[in-house]
Amino acid sequence: MEMKITFPGGKKVNAELNGHTIATDQPVSSGCDNSAPTPFEYFLASVGTCAGIYVLTFCQERQIDTNGLELNQRMEFTVSSDGKKSLSKVALDITLPAGFPEKYRNAIVKTASLCTVKKVLMNPPEFEITTAVTGV
Repeated sequence: MEMKITFPGGKKVNAELNGHTIATDQPVSSGCDNSAPTPFEYFLASVGTCAGIYVLTFCQERQIDTNGLELNQRMEFTVSSDGKKSLSKVALDITLPAGFPEKYRNAIVKTASLCTVKKVLMNPPEFEITTAVTGV
């Protein structure tokens, strides 16, 4: 699988993958347009939306009404002694719809934990960065 990263102007950076363009930008406070989420915001959203598709599919496969189903994601950060902020915890709170069967409460938590993004974070890949000069 490959993804192409392009630079459409300013501090915008796009990712092109599977026929989709994922646009990113930076906030106005950084002198940018805030026309799209930042890459880090997409990263955070990938955790919640990944868990969300597992939870949604769980309910749909069991014909459980999803009206009122919601996930809230909270991020906690720590600040090191040198002032650097880092993500220390991601918490997902699942709000179940009225009438959700009690027998499935533990199972839906386990299902949300199957999220592929979470699994990758728990077992991170190796990163390799190389360079090449165009026109050579």
